[in-house]
Amino acid sequence: MSTTGVVYVVSAPSGAGKTSLLKALVKIQKDIAVSVSHTTRKPRLQELEGVHYHFVSNTEFEKLIAEDAFIEYARVFDHYYGTSKASVSELTEKGLDVILEIDWQGAKQARKVFKENCVSIFIMPPSLAALRERLLERGQDSQEVIARRMAAAKSEASHAKEYDYVIINDDFEEALKDLRACFRVQKLKSNIGFQL
Repeated sequence: MSTTGVVYVVSAPSGAGKTSLLKALVKIQKDIAVSVSHTTRKPRLQELEGVHYHFVSNTEFEKLIAEDAFIEYARVFDHYYGTSKASVSELTEKGLDVILEIDWQGAKQARKVFKENCVSIFIMPPSLAALRERLLERGQDSQEVIARRMAAAKSEASHAKEYDYVIINDDFEEALKDLRACFRVQKLKSNIGFQL
């Protein structure tokens, strides 16, 4: 059996609870790593370099684009975000499953790169009203940014059908169980070639 890790693409509208679910998953499953993306946005409170993101300038990011260093990259809300080829390969070669937290466009690019070694999961909020409430409760964005995020959420959600699995994050514990089930099913699939 191959010891190469599987790449999991996880997407969600902003505020759907993706980051919280993935943090909880990584705490209980030790054979999973979250790929640390590069971004040109400024760190939020308590975000650490190399843990949450690699924070770089526009110039540095564009240099990496020119060097073809990304699996995927996009400009979202006036900032670049990208997934490094080298960091993902390093993790999968160690046998770790790797989670890429990326949008639907990045997911499309990642599926082209990783083909059958890529599983895609979309996390949905229970409703647009619930999503708006979550964004307001976070207290991180202005009304204008929230309006932009809501418009983007509608667009993003329209791509959920392109994913292997869709999880509705209405109840956190149930959504976490569903997320763990996606990983478990993949492990069982990878056992198909097992021989005594």
